[in-house]
Amino acid sequence: VQLQASGGGLVQAGGSLRLSCAGSRDMFDFKFLGWYRQAPGKEREFVGNLLSSTGDTRYSDSVKGRFTISGDNAKNTLYLQMNNLRPEDTAVYYCKLTGWGSLPAIYWGQGTLVTVSS
Repeated sequence: VQLQASGGGLVQAGGSLRLSCAGSRDMFDFKFLGWYRQAPGKEREFVGNLLSSTGDTRYSDSVKGRFTISGDNAKNTLYLQMNNLRPEDTAVYYCKLTGWGSLPAIYWGQGTLVTVSS
């Protein structure tokens, strides 16, 4: 599965961006569709994910209430709507697919850079 993330860029604090992650095949066959990020000098961290079977979403505490994950099955695309952005949200954002089972298949997108200026 190839994943193409897009939508990153430079935005002022308090602004919004929407990231997209388009898949080369049906992303909603996977169990979890998620977003992660990696800030300079830091480890990659969980942002949030969507459980395909129910549509339920969960988020890290740092983005809860500001970020929203959604998906469009017809377009085979996952979205991350980011509002009220903060400088500490600056990072490369990655989408991730996690399959079903005890040894799930995992696929990562190539990342898109989000820079939030103060």
